[in-house]
Amino acid sequence: MTIKPIFDPEKMGRAMRVAAFMSGSGTNIIKLIEHERRLKKEKGASPYQVIFIFSDRSDGSCQGESIACENAIPYFSYDIRSFHHVRGLARTIKTPEGLAARKEFDSVASRLVEAFEIDVNALGGYMSYTTLDRCINVHPADLCILDEAGKRKYVGDNAVLDAIAGGEPYLRSSTLWTDKGIDTGPVLMVSRPIKVDLPEPLEFLLKNRDSLVKVAEEHQGRLKEEGDWKVFPLTMELIARGRFGLDEENRVYFDGKPVPDGFRYD
Repeated sequence: MTIKPIFDPEKMGRAMRVAAFMSGSGTNIIKLIEHERRLKKEKGASPYQVIFIFSDRSDGSCQGESIACENAIPYFSYDIRSFHHVRGLARTIKTPEGLAARKEFDSVASRLVEAFEIDVNALGGYMSYTTLDRCINVHPADLCILDEAGKRKYVGDNAVLDAIAGGEPYLRSSTLWTDKGIDTGPVLMVSRPIKVDLPEPLEFLLKNRDSLVKVAEEHQGRLKEEGDWKVFPLTMELIARGRFGLDEENRVYFDGKPVPDGFRYD
């Protein structure tokens, strides 16, 4: 068995180069940049550097350009909706044609990643499935919770709502090393929990969808602050310091020790 670090700072002899991918407000990317700046101030250097920002939206709904300008970072956007519209394609990866189109779309970002010599792609609120390799994603659920079939229970865009509806007493965020599935890659870190605090009994909320959605939105906001914004930058720092590794079967190791449920940020 061979454990290879996701990034080896001693071998590379430089900071890890990161490309940041986003679609909306970009708060996760802001926290990633702020953490880099804090490390430089407190420790004299950061083990990673955000090299450029990429967005799949060009319609003004993404804050990527302003974030890039404020931090003097190159910015690129390529609108995925326009990409599919002009080709008369549905935005899906569930058909061979859809997956081929997504690979074509991703070829633009792939050329940027190659040109800028990027080591890791940070998906911080990037709402498009990507075929790019070496990606770290952050997800608003504990991906180690499984259903009866042994599959991850809280995946997709409605993970917080589903976890609350499923009666979970606590919520956590996870970071993962992506693979070809959706929220299926090996878990790297899991955040501290936030307590689910319901204003009404769960039985009432399950019968009143609007109330349940409102509760889920409030909890997702709290989880973003206490989960995503903490664990996403820290994961990137620890990868850049060479502390996370993978074996031949994509099992995760932290400081050389197996962490099958991710490194718990407790």
